Amino acid sequence: MPQNNDAPNFEVLHMPPENTNSVLVTRGNDAVIFDAWGQVADWEKLLTARGLRLRAIYSTHGHGDHIAAAPMLAEKYNIPWFLNSEDDVLISWSNNLLKYFGLPEIENDYRRPTDLESGTIEILPGVFADVIESPGHTPGGVMYYFPEFGILLTGDTLFRDSCGRYDLPGGDANALMQSISKLYEMNLPDETYVVHGHGVDSTIGMMKTENPYFK
Repeated sequence: MPQNNDAPNFEVLHMPPENTNSVLVTRGNDAVIFDAWGQVADWEKLLTARGLRLRAIYSTHGHGDHIAAAPMLAEKYNIPWFLNSEDDVLISWSNNLLKYFGLPEIENDYRRPTDLESGTIEILPGVFADVIESPGHTPGGVMYYFPEFGILLTGDTLFRDSCGRYDLPGGDANALMQSISKLYEMNLPDETYVVHGHGVDSTIGMMKTENPYFK
């Protein structure tokens, strides 16, 4: 992922059991996590080893493979967890997926997320992201675009050469295609670095040539 000396650090992490692309963003000793997958204990070890202060958690959508550690991390560190409220109904459903991966289920009294709407947010001091609503894979799916750093996090809306599923609870094929078209029409620079919810990273330019849905 592109970096420069003045920029925050963006790091794609594959926490065990490796499945989802989580993104750790740090500036100094402050950190936020996008799509906190995996075991809470593994995140604790990483944060402690690096001397990082976790400030917030952001989710692209409410499926279990993107929020597995979010409620407990938010509770432990007393920090906000941001998720579009349209996806709140998916949180308890996600336990089926967590059981499949052998991860702890989300308890009934889990730390509730804070609603996330479209617009520009400051995730860390001087680090701004545009929240792009992208329903279709789920009702409340969002993408995060960092215009200053040329980085886009798509979650499961779009992959390098395919798009997200729409046959799961809350999925909507028409809404998904509209979300993808909205992103295409934003005409982001071809060199924009794209981190997807799963699989290999890409760029906007790569998706234009390799993804039949990106139009």
